[in-house]
Amino acid sequence: MPPVEQKPVPRPGILDIAAYVGGRAKAEPGQRVIKLSSNESGIGPSPKAVDAFKASAADMHRYPEGTAQDLRQAIAERFDVPADRIVCGAGSDELIHLLTTSYAAPGDEVLYSEHGFLVYPISAHAAGATPVKAPERDLTTDVDALLAAVTPATRILYLANPNNPTGTYLPAADVARLHAGLPPHVLLVLDAAYAEFVDAADYEAGFRLVEAAENVVMLRTFSKLYGLAALRLGWAYCPAGVADVLNRVRGPFNVSTAAQAAGIASLKDVDFLDHARRHNATWRAWLTGRLAQLGLEVTPSVANFLLVRFPDEAGRTAAEADAFLTARGILLRRVAAYGLPKHLRISIGTGEECELAAAAIADFLRGDHG
Repeated sequence: MPPVEQKPVPRPGILDIAAYVGGRAKAEPGQRVIKLSSNESGIGPSPKAVDAFKASAADMHRYPEGTAQDLRQAIAERFDVPADRIVCGAGSDELIHLLTTSYAAPGDEVLYSEHGFLVYPISAHAAGATPVKAPERDLTTDVDALLAAVTPATRILYLANPNNPTGTYLPAADVARLHAGLPPHVLLVLDAAYAEFVDAADYEAGFRLVEAAENVVMLRTFSKLYGLAALRLGWAYCPAGVADVLNRVRGPFNVSTAAQAAGIASLKDVDFLDHARRHNATWRAWLTGRLAQLGLEVTPSVANFLLVRFPDEAGRTAAEADAFLTARGILLRRVAAYGLPKHLRISIGTGEECELAAAAIADFLRGDHG
């Protein structure tokens, strides 16, 4: 009898993961690419951040400062919070994985809203926990549905606010009500990756809840407004106990020297950040209006992207629009994996990119495929 072949077997849950697929970055060879698929900054990083990045090259043979002390201090001064309750990571994605593996295990549940960020269930499966999604209402997180989905096995609730890919948000009062309804052992993680783009008076990114409770964490990123997506830089504002846990499990040099330097420079370039916000608000409003004029349904967004629903009729669907635009080098984001097969997500790019994307969509809708 031949021997039974043996090979390493991953832990339960790993093979249940549908690997995350980011927005496309390439079109046909030789074609200009207009990349509006990944919610990146429409105008790029601060020139001062670029200079700081270049200056850091001289030290690339040295390990980074392991605690990101200067970066944490810069964040603390910018937002008037204690530096010792800030933990930096290689993007907020790393912090999501660290939180999940630290606070959820096999038999536990990780809760999120129906159209929430795909990394939440991925991190749950990686930890051996069970991801659970609660239905939304009108493409907006439903507080009551989330609270109804809480069970004795719930350990973490991830709330993207504003949410990706819908662009909708919950006012501060609703987030406070959600937190008040949670058992104290459930960790509420407020993923505020797009907070800098929100100008609604009733929005709050999460500082107040973190300061008032032991079971709330706020996540932020330098990938969006700051334009540092390639450097992978994020941070968490935590209760002291959670910060201690994250510092125990994170890699000792998890944030590069270049990312730390560029992050500090970005924080200090307030004029550039204000310019980036104004650019996004202007072109978000323009693109929303133009797409609505074309008869498309655009979900009201407070972030740096739009969720757009295409008609059901043959020749005008989201999938066909995506193929048509890709052939022209205009890359949008299919969101079928988020349960939204009739929609495309469009990032706010430069003014020219927004105009070209809108013109191409108009050509598609009128059947001009020449």
